[in-house]
Amino acid sequence: MNPRKVALVILVTTSSSLALAEDFKTINGKEYKNVTVTQVEPDGIIVKSKTGISKVYFAELSEDVRKQYHYDAGNAAAYTAQVAASVQVAARQAEEFNKQQKLQQQQQAEQAGKQQYVQALMDRLGELQQEEENLLARIGQLENRGAVSWSNWNSQGSVHVYANDPAKADLPLLRGRLANVRAEKQRVTAELDRAQRQSR
Repeated sequence: MNPRKVALVILVTTSSSLALAEDFKTINGKEYKNVTVTQVEPDGIIVKSKTGISKVYFAELSEDVRKQYHYDAGNAAAYTAQVAASVQVAARQAEEFNKQQKLQQQQQAEQAGKQQYVQALMDRLGELQQEEENLLARIGQLENRGAVSWSNWNSQGSVHVYANDPAKADLPLLRGRLANVRAEKQRVTAELDRAQRQSR
């Protein structure tokens, strides 16, 4: 490349990046002093000042400033419509994302609830199993106990008395309780099976 052309390209690039500070006044009287134009868009200019960055729309600026930055009403209208459409698309996407998030959170909460219910049923089943074992052990002890005897003294001497153990009178009650526990175990087992299938 010709050295003069290279120098010209460098000069143009440097001069475009070294934008000069300007003053703007809107048609409503608002002033932007000592600002630098950092970007020109079809519907306005982006200006930078010590206080921050702002966008000033061409509709707010004088005709001279519009001409200076090659304002075209048709391009501005098309750009504004494009930006509005993009905003609508982004809003719909955000809304859909929020819906999906809420649905996912709801599903997670439901799944956690199901798992807690399954755990509660398993705990209950363990309690019933333990109770059944305790009842069986108690019933077995009573059934294997024989008659009891004791001695009475009377005028004729010692008399041995044999009788059934009074504790055996509890057997019908214990067997009834055992039947109830087994029925409850069957119900809880069926409910646990159903809950586990639903939580998968």
